[in-house]
Amino acid sequence: MSQYLFLYRGAQRPTSPQETQQVMQKWMSWFQELGAKGHIKDPGQPLEPTGKIVAGKQKTVTDGPFAEAKDLVGGYTIVEAKDISEAAEISKGCPIFERSGFVEVRPVMKM
Repeated sequence: MSQYLFLYRGAQRPTSPQETQQVMQKWMSWFQELGAKGHIKDPGQPLEPTGKIVAGKQKTVTDGPFAEAKDLVGGYTIVEAKDISEAAEISKGCPIFERSGFVEVRPVMKM
């Protein structure tokens, strides 16, 4: 088994507390299902839509990422799968697709 990072990108954020609760219930159910099948290595965390970007040789600090960016990373999970094809297949159950988002599936490099 290898590890894969799921980066959750571009989803529309809930607009009410009730909607937030419904969305979180779907995510928790999906995580429970993946955990029962032995795929969850680290469930990760959702990320706030704010932060700082440090870039360039001068290490300039600017505000960002910006919530209006369509590829904003909303969270991550580390899963175990036999190969990247299985990891991509596992990602298809993610609730993010109901909110116009997508999952970037990346192999974790062994060091």
